[in-house]
Amino acid sequence: MHSCGGQHTPVRISKDEVQYLGLKEIRGNLVMLEGVASPAPAYEEIVTIATENQPSRTGRVIQVNGDRAVVLVFEGTSGLSLSNTAITFTGKLMETNLSPELLGRTLDGLGRPIDGLGEIPINLTRTIAGEGYNPTSRVYPRNYIHTGISAIDGLATLIRGQKLPIFSADGLPHDRLAAQIAMQAQIADGENFAVVFAAMGVQHSTAEFFRRTFEESGVQDRVVMYLNLAGDPAAERIATPRFALTAAEYLAYDCGYHVLTILTDMTAYAEAVREVSSANSEIPGRKGYPGYLYSDLASIYERAGILKNAKGSLTQIPILTMPGEDITHPIPDLTGYITEGQIVLDRRLWQRGVYPPVNVLPSLSRLMKDGIGEGFTTADHPKIANMLFANYAEVGDIRALASIIGEDELPLRDKSLLEFGHRFETEFINQHMYENRSMEQTLGLARELLQELLK
Repeated sequence: MHSCGGQHTPVRISKDEVQYLGLKEIRGNLVMLEGVASPAPAYEEIVTIATENQPSRTGRVIQVNGDRAVVLVFEGTSGLSLSNTAITFTGKLMETNLSPELLGRTLDGLGRPIDGLGEIPINLTRTIAGEGYNPTSRVYPRNYIHTGISAIDGLATLIRGQKLPIFSADGLPHDRLAAQIAMQAQIADGENFAVVFAAMGVQHSTAEFFRRTFEESGVQDRVVMYLNLAGDPAAERIATPRFALTAAEYLAYDCGYHVLTILTDMTAYAEAVREVSSANSEIPGRKGYPGYLYSDLASIYERAGILKNAKGSLTQIPILTMPGEDITHPIPDLTGYITEGQIVLDRRLWQRGVYPPVNVLPSLSRLMKDGIGEGFTTADHPKIANMLFANYAEVGDIRALASIIGEDELPLRDKSLLEFGHRFETEFINQHMYENRSMEQTLGLARELLQELLK
């Protein structure tokens, strides 16, 4: 929709609030105003949008240029009138209500309860933009988070305060893996642990799967869920991870919880950013995404970490589906620059019945070396992981050679490596969705495989 109209004189409602009647233009999820009086609205300022016979909507200022302001409407612009729409600049940034009673609750993408349990008591409110912590106030991540998944715990260990994304693709079981991590994740010393789960652009059936899985597994009381469904306005997806991370920061730094935040699907988020950028006629970058996508993603990912003098920590697992399974696509490419490693899911393993289908060779955790070994898990963990990587790396080349000359023509060591590769995939990587392996079980399986190979 691309329309033009008029605008009327502003009316000051209170010290902070100024209201305008009428819009200059409506374009997609954006509305434009001209003749905005001084002082100009602030970037990220919240506005309310009201029109006849429709519920009030919420938006935020995304651009101010002279006397022209552009507002992103979270609930969409359908039904808005150019002449009879009232825009009220509130003088406030977008905030969310926070309380320890968030745990166990389900909210929509804008932080409003949707579980039928009533409003959440308010301890305090905080802007969703984040606090912008000074890097010198951060503590280097050390201790690991147990997920019960051998491919992660053994070879791409998740460290408290880390941001470790999962690179997936359409049709792969990233939703199952995300739910399993949320169910099984725990820290070794038994301190307070919580999960903040934010879903963006998911189908209703997927959202129901997450809700049912958490409820049936008995972990619902430690989970906060933010759900932006596929049928919800795309503009809402831009705010959803920020609401979730603000709640996570509160639980971590104010309440002392070790918080694991799972964000899925960051591709849907990036598509919403591109949609808004296009509607605002911004110059596109790679594949139509705005040039500021890197800094936009960084403003989300960099909210993970540990602060000095804080009892809790904030760890992130962003999940994204790679368009066309292209790991060089801007979304996974930029994510890889910002985060500390990645876990890559593989379609060929999934087609062979391996779950979770983690391709361990391109997967890595850059902070793993500082969270395993003596004083963390077991002293020989680094050595075992390195031996698994080294031997499995040879398996691909041997499989390619066997497809040409036949397996019977291979030397004995190569045959042993082929057997190792098969058992590594079907016994070490492969496990049931509800199988929660201890670190001792994971390393025990690895030792058994390596001992068989060395015979």
